[in-house]
Amino acid sequence: MKKVLALIAALVVATLAFAGCGGSQSSSSSSSGAAQSSGAKTLKVGATAVPHAEILEAAKPLLEKEGITLDIVEFNDYVQPNLALNDKELDANFFQHEPYLKNFMEEHKDVKLVNAGGIHIEPMGIYSKKVKDLKDLKDGATISIPNDPTNGGRALLLLQKAGLLKLKDGVNEKATLQDIAENPKNFKFQEIEAAQVPRTLEDVDAAVINSNFAMQIPLDPTKDSLFIEDSTSPYVNIIAVREGDENRPEIQALIKVLHSQEIKDFINNKYKGAVVPAF
Repeated sequence: MKKVLALIAALVVATLAFAGCGGSQSSSSSSSGAAQSSGAKTLKVGATAVPHAEILEAAKPLLEKEGITLDIVEFNDYVQPNLALNDKELDANFFQHEPYLKNFMEEHKDVKLVNAGGIHIEPMGIYSKKVKDLKDLKDGATISIPNDPTNGGRALLLLQKAGLLKLKDGVNEKATLQDIAENPKNFKFQEIEAAQVPRTLEDVDAAVINSNFAMQIPLDPTKDSLFIEDSTSPYVNIIAVREGDENRPEIQALIKVLHSQEIKDFINNKYKGAVVPAF
């Protein structure tokens, strides 16, 4: 009888010990899962569709290796991404060059954003469905350009470089229509929101279009443009963040990935000169 009781007691101890091991393992697994969850980081980045969101999609798996999940929010205008970032609805945005950002903040005094890093250049081009050479534009032809101050001035500088007009001496990227000093062919200009300029191509004689919007309709900037900015363009597209966030480890990781050889190769292979790496 004593032997039977001893055997039962041993079995009970063994069962409790096994259950203890099982409980410990489950707890460890649960604890590990919680740690992974609490350690996970997400970056919410606003971007226009082409090429910015596409470039960010290519960066996603590279960031995942750094323990960061990239949440891409697409916008189709140049105003809301900055307002959303300033209101802390985003961690960063990727759609603009620094001259545009500076001008935006001049017009929106409550917005405090900074350049966290330059990524690429999208050469602005002049397009037409009416002529195949800019010299064939007729007297009084209509040309559409972006209506925001920075891209509008950039368009006028491009038209000057193409020999279609001449601006007043000393005028920079903030040039306006009032700064046109010489317009020998009496061109007329329609100022349109940048994202909408491509839609005017059927109605105007020529249009000055940002490459990201040109590619959406789709146009190939290197083949379809009649004149295009070269690689010396100062309009580098940047990652913008709120003041003080530029040194956040997650933002630094994003910039590091976007400056990687993998992303450079992606840009060169996919856009073939229509988008140029700036690093």
